[in-house]
Amino acid sequence: MRPRPPIKGRGIFSGTGLIITCLAATLAALAFPVWSYSDRSGTGVDVLNAQSVSTQYGPLSALDREFITKVRLAGLWELPAGQQAQTKGTTEAVRTAGRHLVEGHAFLDERVRTVASQLGLALPNEPNDQQKGWLAELNAAQGQQYDWKFANILRLAHGRVFSVVAQVRASTRNSLVRELADDANTTVLDHIKILEATGYVDYDALARDLAADSTPPLTNSPGPPGPTADPGPVVPLTASPQPTYTLPPAAASPPPGS
Repeated sequence: MRPRPPIKGRGIFSGTGLIITCLAATLAALAFPVWSYSDRSGTGVDVLNAQSVSTQYGPLSALDREFITKVRLAGLWELPAGQQAQTKGTTEAVRTAGRHLVEGHAFLDERVRTVASQLGLALPNEPNDQQKGWLAELNAAQGQQYDWKFANILRLAHGRVFSVVAQVRASTRNSLVRELADDANTTVLDHIKILEATGYVDYDALARDLAADSTPPLTNSPGPPGPTADPGPVVPLTASPQPTYTLPPAAASPPPGS
C-alpha cells in the first residue's frame, strides 16, 4: 500500500501549528528572565540580604548604616554653618535660617548618637572633604554673596539627603532607623523651607545640580561597617535643641552674587 500523502493544511507548518509554535516561543522568552534571576545570586534581594546584619531591633542594611553616617556628617558641618550664618548673614531671614540649622542638627545629632550606640556603630567626628570645602567657601564669602552661597549650598545639600531619608524610611526593616528617619525627615524638610524663605535660592541651578547627581543604588559593595563591640568615642555637638523661632518672610529678589 502506498503511503498516504500529507493532508494539506495540517501539521506544524499549518496555520494553526505556526500560531501554537509562536505562542510557545513567546512564553519561553517571557519565562527566561524570571528563571534567570529569581534564584540566582547578584539580584537586589540577594544583595540586600548579604549586606544586612541582624540586630535586636530588626535587620540593619548597608543603606541603613550609610544613612546613620550621613545624619552624623550633616550635623558636623551644617551646625557650624548655621552658627556662622547667625553672625555673617546680612538679613534676618538668613540669620533665622542659621538658627534653624543649629537647633535642628543639635537635636538630630543627639538622636543619631543614641541610635548608633544602641546598634554598636562607629560614627565620624569630623566632616568629609566635600563638606570641608563647602565650609571653606562660606568662610571666604562676604556680604550678600555670603547670603546667596549659604542659601544655595545648604539647600542643595538638604535636597540630596531628603531623597535618601525617603528611601530609608520606605524600605528599612530596623525600628531604630525607622524612628530616626522620621526625625530626619521633619528636620530636613524644615531646613529646606527655611532656606527657601531667605529668597536667595536659585531653583534653576538647583534643579540642574540635582539632575546631574548620580546617587548609585544599593550594589555589591559592603557599605559602611556593621556593629562592633567598641565603636569608639563620638564627640557630641552642642546647642540648644529647643526651637524659638518662626519662618521669616522671604527676602525681596536678592541678586545671586558670584
